[in-house]
Amino acid sequence: MNPRIDLNDLRVFHVVAQKASFSAAADALSVSAAYVSKRIRLLETALDAPLLYRSTRRVAMTEAGERLYRWAEKVLDDMDQLVDDVSGVKRAPRGTLRISSSFGFGRHVVAPVLARFVEAHPQLDVRLDLFDRLVDIAAEGYDLDIRIGDEIAPHLIARRLATNHRILCASPDYLRARGVPQRVADLQAHECLCIKERDHPFGVWRFVDDGDDVRVKVRGSLASNDGEVAVQWALAGRGVILRSIWNVRPYLDDGRLVQILPHATQPADVWAVYPSRLATSARIKACVEFLAAEFAQAGWARAAQSAPGDARRRLARVR
Repeated sequence: MNPRIDLNDLRVFHVVAQKASFSAAADALSVSAAYVSKRIRLLETALDAPLLYRSTRRVAMTEAGERLYRWAEKVLDDMDQLVDDVSGVKRAPRGTLRISSSFGFGRHVVAPVLARFVEAHPQLDVRLDLFDRLVDIAAEGYDLDIRIGDEIAPHLIARRLATNHRILCASPDYLRARGVPQRVADLQAHECLCIKERDHPFGVWRFVDDGDDVRVKVRGSLASNDGEVAVQWALAGRGVILRSIWNVRPYLDDGRLVQILPHATQPADVWAVYPSRLATSARIKACVEFLAAEFAQAGWARAAQSAPGDARRRLARVR
């Protein structure tokens, strides 16, 4: 006879596995530790398999427990999604959100906002994974991708979270030594700090230059797959970088970097991207709204809308 598994027992097991503790799970579920222990015993009996190793310090999953945990995530996610889709009752979002983003933006901008989001929505759990490549969110099991760049597949739903663009910058010392580029084509004679990240072509910089689409092949002695490394090189006077406003705004403000060719920028808005199956998800909606509100207040987002004349005035001080 097939075992009958109580959905609530599955949820209790999922929380215990996440917290690696019966007492922490009990606190999270607002129940007693004895209740948690009982529900786990019933689940193990129903499946005829030990699911957890118990010690005085922590709880760890057995091999069977790890397999059940993967299924539990899917089952509980599907159940929460079902309720989101068919229930007319407003309720606090709950469940797990699997979110992806790029290394730099994810670490410095997305992660702090998500920490505040979870604090505001205690029934939600968030997993944030960072990549240096474009993520196939549907195939790789992610609910939401926070990405920079306007090229988004048509089968995905996208919500613009903030205006952003990439700009050209260099240190005052570099510009004094090598001169200030006057046209985009002049970049070919400069040390350009190329970055290979996500889906951006390596060594090819594309701009909107006074309304025209421009592409230039650049090179330099230094290159990396990490934008933070390139920024540090630029601060050290080693070349020109093409980076987003969010990344370089503090250095523009304190004068360690100067924007050059302010008429040439690369559109790179911030988007929340998710599969169409999650179009009505309360979790997705809550997270996207929270991110949009937080980004709207961010200094880098307001700086992205500043006039090119601001950059020209700063550049004039270098000459």
